Amino acid sequence: MPPLSSRTLPLLSASVATPGYDRGLVRAGIVHLGVGGFHRSHQAMYLDRLMQQGRALDWGICGVGVLPGDRRMAEVMAAQDCLYTLVVTHPDGFLDARVVGSVVEYLLAPDDPDAVVERMTDPAIRIVSLTVTEGGYNVDAVTGAFDGTDSGVLADLVPGAALRTSFGLVVEALVRRRDRGIAPFTVMSCDNIPGNGDVARRSFAAFAALREPALGEWVEREVPFPNSMVDRITPATTAVHRTELARRFGVEDGWPVVCEPWTQWVLEDRFGSGRPPLEDVGVQLVDDVEPYELMKLRLLNGSHQAMGYLGTLAGYTFMHDVCQDPLFRRFLHGYMDQEATPTLGPVPGIDLESYKADLIGRFANPNVRDTLARLCAESSDRIPKFLLPVLRANLASGGDIRCSVAVLAGWARYAEGTGEDGRPLDVVDPLRERLVAAARRQARDPLAFVADRELFGDLVDDERFAGTYVATLDLVRSRGTRAALEEVLSAGGR
Repeated sequence: MPPLSSRTLPLLSASVATPGYDRGLVRAGIVHLGVGGFHRSHQAMYLDRLMQQGRALDWGICGVGVLPGDRRMAEVMAAQDCLYTLVVTHPDGFLDARVVGSVVEYLLAPDDPDAVVERMTDPAIRIVSLTVTEGGYNVDAVTGAFDGTDSGVLADLVPGAALRTSFGLVVEALVRRRDRGIAPFTVMSCDNIPGNGDVARRSFAAFAALREPALGEWVEREVPFPNSMVDRITPATTAVHRTELARRFGVEDGWPVVCEPWTQWVLEDRFGSGRPPLEDVGVQLVDDVEPYELMKLRLLNGSHQAMGYLGTLAGYTFMHDVCQDPLFRRFLHGYMDQEATPTLGPVPGIDLESYKADLIGRFANPNVRDTLARLCAESSDRIPKFLLPVLRANLASGGDIRCSVAVLAGWARYAEGTGEDGRPLDVVDPLRERLVAAARRQARDPLAFVADRELFGDLVDDERFAGTYVATLDLVRSRGTRAALEEVLSAGGR
């Protein structure tokens, strides 16, 4: 079968939906930094929906790879004319395949950072969007302060440097637009961070202020940074996905994307130079994203953390297997109902009980095959944003904490680097060495892991937390995950 490209589109089976619009007419209006699976299953998909209606052809996407590791994506996008296949996998095994055409350019910043800056300086570009992961904003997990000592930041502050970071690239483009009399673009974060637009504003303004204090003030004042909430489970693409796509649909795609049917995007309607009519393809445009954001971060993302470490320790590999285990389902319900939900206010238009039921169904979809390893990666960026706010809120109110504490104890045990069966565990985290060293001290010092104040703040000083954590960690380490969860649940979550 021929590899996917513009030339081979007409040769594809009728079972594969293809762009019904002339991609030759599409012009980039958005530059997106961080073209991974999620961006391609979510934001790019919404733009493709609009283009299928013959609209928003001036809102095509120019993708940008910021890291050297993005070279493989650059090669695939070049070979496939920026086309890729989006495969939606349903719980009953039905697969829906569509070739998405909304990405029309791709640039690799390490090869030519100035080309990326100039592309963002083009007046046609009115939005710069980001999926750079929770850790990509270079902020302290506890204080939220921007780290001006980061080596990449320091390198980008040197006049005339070949820019390496998203901060250097975006701020330089904003400076050139200002100097040329071009209105600033909107910076739209699509990462799983509370107040992601506000976090992006603080980070980019802080970097700009390091270049020049007045520049930081200008970014704060003049550049729009709308908050957003995004949701679609999108596991990492594997060789199995590529093989199945070729077998069932006859498509040879170097980097397809597989995702669940569910998708949600809630977005503040704050744009400086226009936006696509996203509300016409299912995006919720609102004045305040926070209620939706907290719901998603504390229920969905918090539950991901609840499954990841404890499920791995219990010997599972995939999320759906954990969710089909009655004990883990009870634990998830305990976390969501007794701990996360009480920390949430009303969410306009959302029935939280239905939302939670949908979550369990989504997690249990056996055809998504989302790995627990993905959920366990980058924990030092995720736990402080997804789980600790729930724990702190319940400590303050006197609410239930045992499920949240069990998740932390599971992370601490996981970070020792071996499973309950003795097999090695690959701890993937920017703070790996620090975390593993602390975890391996906890046999003699049970508070060693949570005593890291850069990650956990003053939690270790709270007597109720410390006592519950030590008892739960002892259960996980001495009796195993399943026995620990039975004990937690028999205690009623208190």
